[in-house]
Amino acid sequence: MNKKQVQSELTRKKISDAARSLFVQKGYKATSIEDIVAATDSSKGNIYYHFKSKEGLFLYLLNEWDREWYEKWHESLPGYPTVTAKIYGLAQQIVQEDLNHPLTRAADEFFSNDEHKGEVAEKMESMIEEHLQFNRQLIQEGIDSGEFHIGDVDKKAVVLECLLAGLNQVCRKQSAEIVLEHYRFAVQTFLYGIARTEV
Repeated sequence: MNKKQVQSELTRKKISDAARSLFVQKGYKATSIEDIVAATDSSKGNIYYHFKSKEGLFLYLLNEWDREWYEKWHESLPGYPTVTAKIYGLAQQIVQEDLNHPLTRAADEFFSNDEHKGEVAEKMESMIEEHLQFNRQLIQEGIDSGEFHIGDVDKKAVVLECLLAGLNQVCRKQSAEIVLEHYRFAVQTFLYGIARTEV
């Protein structure tokens, strides 16, 4: 990386760090490009050069959040000896990393904003597909190892995603301990069901 590229990366990081703090403090909508300019001593043109728009800057922060999430996930994998343990670990990481993440409130606001539907819809579709692919791989791994019954991996991946995403919406205002209990019970229900006999 040459000197110009290093400088560009440092500027990008300075802008994204300042914007993250503003989005956490003020929310997505209340944070303006002018606020980011003031916090970074950068020009509007410099911010637009690096991120194209306020939406582009927030999408960059969401991608960084995703990248950090997957890094933490891969670091935790050696602690899970089975796929069943991985699914419980997944629930725990969602509670620890997503529900308490500083950008959660701003992300909720961002995704409910009608002003930039195209870009947001595209990001949401991409995120959902990434989650489903993650779930498919996990479930297939369980089938391959003999832990799970053979069955429709795609449908199971969708059900797991709906279960985890739904809990994310319902449990937001509860304590982390209670939320984790709900997630563990949800995973147990997903893995073992509640009916006495199979229908």
